[in-house]
Amino acid sequence: MRTAKVSRVTATSPQNPAAAPIHIDRGGHRTMLKWHRGRRRADDPAFTSTRIVEGMRLGASIEIDLVIHADRGFAVLHDRTVEDATTGTGAVSALPASYLRGLYLRDNSGHPIDDRVLLLEDLTELFDGVDIAPTASLQLDFKEDDAALDPAAVAMFARSVAPHARHYILSCGDAAAVETLTSAAPGIRIGYDPCHHGAAEAAIRSGDFDGFVDRAVAASPDAEMVYLENRLILAADRRGHDLIGAFHERGRLVDGYTVTRVGPRVVPDIRRLLELRVDQITTDDPEALATLDLDGPVRDSGSRLIRWIRGATGRSDVE
Repeated sequence: MRTAKVSRVTATSPQNPAAAPIHIDRGGHRTMLKWHRGRRRADDPAFTSTRIVEGMRLGASIEIDLVIHADRGFAVLHDRTVEDATTGTGAVSALPASYLRGLYLRDNSGHPIDDRVLLLEDLTELFDGVDIAPTASLQLDFKEDDAALDPAAVAMFARSVAPHARHYILSCGDAAAVETLTSAAPGIRIGYDPCHHGAAEAAIRSGDFDGFVDRAVAASPDAEMVYLENRLILAADRRGHDLIGAFHERGRLVDGYTVTRVGPRVVPDIRRLLELRVDQITTDDPEALATLDLDGPVRDSGSRLIRWIRGATGRSDVE
């Protein structure tokens, strides 16, 4: 295992949890702000060790993605090819760990940075000696499905997460993969995303939101958190269905994803998500969202969101 190099957190990223973009308290309810792909700010590159460690120290909720590499371990990458996100080339499934560890990440403009690609097992060394806050949570979002798993990959996953399993929550859009991986990793928390494979679109078109909830709970009965597209939550709300409340009644927490760009136009949707008592909001810009003025005059973004739901080309900043 290589020694994971963690660069110093800059003075613009204070270590005081009270000043960090970790949560929003509103109406007597706390909503965590999840650092999507390890980003604290919109201009942060994805999956850097610096931000991941910073978030764990501060007690943030953080998300990283996992794909399987040629040695049957897991790379911390979103895509199944490496060209866009790193200095390498090829399909992750065909690349060995030694090659992946030699690659540098790219920033949001495509320029190489000093941070190298992480593998799942590197997180143990990354966190050893770090004062991880009790509330810190690292979501491991597996981007493949159960068919991609074999005994070697499952064993590698179990070994990699064991030292810090209590701070991890595994998620996937495939309930079978969630079951396979979490069964092999005692102590890891369980999450499930029921919006994949057209399920969110089908629920929006049909209006069968009760059936959506029933199917999600049946598919992953032990999940403590479900991950829902914000457009689904808000579409159901406009039709008089409280999806967040329905999952709360089933004993699940709810993460609403993803707030991509933060500004005045997203305020009505953020305000409504908070009124519905969403437990977590996934965002690419936690810092801006934490300081967003939710009580001032705003532009109504609802009509734009509805147009996108109905198939228009425009996309909402709250997806």
